[in-house]
Parts: sequence; C-alpha cells; structure tokens
Amino acid sequence: MSANVTVRGSDDVTASETAAVGQDRIPGIGGDRTVAVVGTGTMGQGIAQVALVAGHPVRLYDSAPGRAAEAVAALTARLDRLVEKGRLDAAAREAAVGRLHAAEDPAELADAALVIEAIVEDLSVKRRLFADLEKIVGDDTVLATNTSSLSVTAIAGGLRLPGRFVGLHFFNPAPLLPLVEVVSGFATDPDVATRAYETVKGWGKTPVRCADTPGFIVNRVARPFYAEALRVFEEGGADPATIDAALRECGGFRMGPFELTDLIGQDVNEAVTRSVWDSFHQDPKFTPSLAQRRLVESGRLGRKSGHGWFSYAEGAERPEPHTAPPAEAPERIAVRGDLGPAEPLVGLFEEAGIKVRRRSGEGYVQLPGGARLGLADGETAFEYYGEEIIYFDLALDYARATRIVLATGEHTSAESLAEAVGLFQALGKQVSVIGDVPGMIVARTVAMLADLAADAVARGVATAEDVDTAMRLGVNYPAGPLEWAGKVGHARVRDLLLELHTRYPTGRYAPSLATARRGYAEEGQDS
Repeated sequence: MSANVTVRGSDDVTASETAAVGQDRIPGIGGDRTVAVVGTGTMGQGIAQVALVAGHPVRLYDSAPGRAAEAVAALTARLDRLVEKGRLDAAAREAAVGRLHAAEDPAELADAALVIEAIVEDLSVKRRLFADLEKIVGDDTVLATNTSSLSVTAIAGGLRLPGRFVGLHFFNPAPLLPLVEVVSGFATDPDVATRAYETVKGWGKTPVRCADTPGFIVNRVARPFYAEALRVFEEGGADPATIDAALRECGGFRMGPFELTDLIGQDVNEAVTRSVWDSFHQDPKFTPSLAQRRLVESGRLGRKSGHGWFSYAEGAERPEPHTAPPAEAPERIAVRGDLGPAEPLVGLFEEAGIKVRRRSGEGYVQLPGGARLGLADGETAFEYYGEEIIYFDLALDYARATRIVLATGEHTSAESLAEAVGLFQALGKQVSVIGDVPGMIVARTVAMLADLAADAVARGVATAEDVDTAMRLGVNYPAGPLEWAGKVGHARVRDLLLELHTRYPTGRYAPSLATARRGYAEEGQDS
C-alpha cells in the first residue's frame, strides 16, 4: 500500500544485487541459509527474487494450491529476461533456478533461517499464519512481516517468542526499489532487528530502522504530500493539473499528487490515509479528504478503472496546467531586505538584464507599479486591505525550476500582476496564477512534511538521517523533509505553520513541539 514510482521494469535488479549472486556469506543470516517467502503475489515474488539473486536457497509457499509452483515458473521467466538483457549471466541464472523451490506444505519451511510473510493485509489472518509457523520452524528462525499498514507488535502479540519477530517493509517493485523499513515491534529483540537490518543490507538494499508506529516512516510522513494538494483543490485554489505542475516543476517532485494517486489507486491511497488517521485517534493532521472519498465512492479509482482525477480512456487529452499568457517584464525592481530561501532569484533577475536596486526592508520585491511581491509565508493577500500584494511559491531550486506559482488578492491590479508574470517569464519560467490560499502549494506542503518528520524523530520513530533517507528512496522526494527544512530555515517553517494555524484553527497546522524547538534553536544560533 505504499506509493512508489519507477521508470524501469520490475524484473530489473540493481548492480549491487547482481554482484551479490553466488557470494558465500551475507551479514545477518548466512548466505547459504534458506529464506522462505509466504505469499506469492507481486510483493512475495519480488522479495523472493531479491533473496534468490543474493545467493540464498528460496522456498515459496502459498495456501492456494498450485500458486507456489506458478510463482516459481514466473520467477524463472524473470531470470530468463534478465539474462536476455545482459543483467545476469547464464551460469548465475542456472544456479539461482537450482536454489528456487515451491513448497506445497508449510512443513517444508522448517529449516528456514528467515521467513518473510507477504499475504493479505488482515491482522487475524497474519496472526494465525505466524502461530502456525512457530510450531514448524526452529526457535532461532527470524519471522518477518512485509505489512505496510498493520502493527508489527499486534501481529506478534500471540507468539511464544515475539522477540524474534520483526517488520521488513519492502517497497514495490521489491527487486528495484532500494528502501526497506526494518520495523521493531514492542517485543522485538534488538539483536534480531540488527540481523534483519544486516541481512537486507547484504542483499544490496538500503535499510532504515524505525519503531512500530502507524505508517512507519514513509506512510506516516508522506501524508501531507497528498493532503495539502487535496485541501488546496477543495478550497478552489487550483485545479489538479495546475497543482501537479506546481509540485513537479517548482517543487521538484517526480510526480504530482493527483497523477500519483491515480497511479497508486485512489482506493489504496485513501485507505492508507484513513488507516493512519484512525491509528492516531483521528488526529486532525491526518484527516482524510472528502473529495477523494467521493472519487472512490464514484468508482473513479485511477488508471486501473480508466478514470480518476484524470481520464485514461483511449484518446483522452490530459488537462493542461493553468499557464499565464506572455507579459512584458519590468526593466527594474527593488529588492527590500533578504528574500531568505528565494534570495537566489536576485542573481537570476540580474542575469536576465533586469536592474535590481537593493534597499532595506522586510524581505520582498517591490515592482515598478508599487505592488509587493513576497515569498509565501502562510498569510493571504486579501488581508492587506488597499495594498497590492502578490505571493510567489517556494521552489526547490529557483534556477532549475521551470514554473513559478503566483497568488494575488482582490486589491491587486491586472497591471501589477502582469509585471510579476513578466518578471518570472524573463527568467524563462512558465507562470501559473492560483487562488489566494494560505501557504500556496509547495510551501505549505514542505512545511507539513517537515513538521511530521521532525515530530517522528522527536518521538523516537527513527533518526533524522533515516527519515530523510526513507523519504528520498521510498517515495522519490527530491530532498529529505528535514534537509529541505534546514535549507528553508526551521524558524521559517515554524512561522509559516503558525500563520496557517491562525487561519485554520483546527490543530491541523499547529507546529509540533519538535518543529518549534528546531526553530528557536536556529534563531539562538543566529543571534
């Protein structure tokens, strides 16, 4: 149920995995020890392929008769395709096929050193499976679940030896995506977690350690990427195509949230959101979207149903993002104060031949007509009665961004807006103008991602390094949320959230204590 995007086929293996073929020993469990995979769906086959190519004997088991044998045949065909592509040599393929077996009875898993479950996301079913497995395997066998949404602690709750139970959350497709969340339940023995960590690291993966919390790292921290886009849409700030374009072309994300949820499946994405929300006792920071619920209820589930936020019918045209028509750039501007994370724009304006005069002030661009152009800070333009205010959104990298997003209030003239549009078009950017929503699109999304990341670290879910690694590798973020917050400024993130909280006093945007502490610590260092 994770949101993963790739451009290569699921048969592919990484260079480190290919190099691992035939190795004698692997950190963690021995390279000659058997790995058993229970469940032969997409994830089960993918995990089995990873272990197999790493040099382990692998046994596949499925409760449905004949499914394990079918999975062995499918995996053999995948290995054949890897040979055809030159990613695996023929000798390694023969050796791997010789180590792959279908198990028709759970008793055939008795000598496994590691058993990984990848079956239906149902707590009672998983608990029964592991209770049965515990009667078969040895006491030193590591038992692991690939669950993405259930509590590792709860699954292990009925075991005689819960200390040998751990979560190994692979991301789909498992042979390709490097991230594995190694999840310690309440009773997991630290040595078992370390063995599991070292094992998947030896398979060429990038493991991260995390505690057993709803959503683990990725599915917990990623919620705002979808939720803030949906909130902007629900408020009439922008249409899905424009929001997607803003996050891709300005924010640097690989895909926008609307096209991504269409790819994942609206029902799947909404179910994860609802699961995390319920697990956190309906904390407003995780509140699901009514608009997405209606989409699911209508049967528009995304690509798999032919229609989600966008139509995937043959010949259907994708909606284009709102893009402002060409406008004349101003010859000169005044920059008052420091623009903070948008300061690189000053050099870009000068390179474009626009004369820049630096003056003291609160950090904004003054246009020739008198309008103030400022970085999104959580306030809205309409609050400045009688003043011409234009906001521009946060960008990952203003030099590389291909689109800039603007928002204006009702008091901003068409002439002033044209000056702002022309200013950014002079830099070679496309410009989208959206409604006057607090925090715009990228800025509020990044602030919320950073807040949930900081809160997770403070609560001992994972280290800051592991959180950032998980978000970069698990969902292809252009930067880790805490890394990005450090560049923007933790105090600026805190202040933007406080402004949002003032305008939406529900608790959703109230900065966590961890974010507040980071902001005040940063200010103390700068003073």
